[in-house]
Amino acid sequence: MKSAKEISIETKILKRLENNEICTKLVKYLFADEELQELQEYANNVSIKRLGFNDHGPVHMRQVVGNAIKMLNILQKAGIKTSLENEEVGDFDDSMCAVILAGLMHDLGMAISRQSHEDMSVILAQPIMDRSLNYIFPNDLHRKTIIKALATEAIIGHMSSRKIHSIEAGILLIADGCDMTKGRARIPLAINNMPRVGDIHKYSANAINRISICKGERKPIRIDIEMTAEVGFFQIEEVLLTKIDSSPAKKYVELYAGVIGVDRKCYL
Repeated sequence: MKSAKEISIETKILKRLENNEICTKLVKYLFADEELQELQEYANNVSIKRLGFNDHGPVHMRQVVGNAIKMLNILQKAGIKTSLENEEVGDFDDSMCAVILAGLMHDLGMAISRQSHEDMSVILAQPIMDRSLNYIFPNDLHRKTIIKALATEAIIGHMSSRKIHSIEAGILLIADGCDMTKGRARIPLAINNMPRVGDIHKYSANAINRISICKGERKPIRIDIEMTAEVGFFQIEEVLLTKIDSSPAKKYVELYAGVIGVDRKCYL
């Protein structure tokens, strides 16, 4: 049974896609996919209960999709083409479909292991991608091929450990890094009280009060981060900035962050 948070994010995603018939059909199919839901929930169980990490489950993966959709829509309104559009092999809907697939499956590999989980995610995602794309594009082998390949690139590249080259994969990378607010660390902090290596990520995320993604002033996309304590800077500098620096979409992003009541620091 889905949580209220999952349902809330799904509603927001559908709202952002209300004028996009193809992508709306895809997300509705994926939201109803029972195997995908089970894999997301088990990945979260392993992440939080077994390994003591932050949320890597259905809420996180939906949040990443929501972030990525918002950023792609901003780029489109700014007249910036995706890689598929620039290469004239696909359209904006194809790019959006790839990012949606990648966002909802990029952390499935946490069900197996943290180490190289992006590789495990690709393995687990392939059959779900195949049946989803067969449902949306039953007679279009070209679209199914490019979307699946692009989604796979985005999944493989979401940890900044491999070089990626498409704007779409770069947007997914940044969208993943943007999900680091205090809600993501709430459960791990509540159930793991003993100090352990890696705890700084939980405490740092717990200091992130709010992240907004909107139209920028100097660049198309503005990411604005509000923190309750300076420990939040660790999450920004060690996680988000690392991902932005590795992203082919870096040139389209400006980043501001600061503690509540203090002037924002401009990073990009």
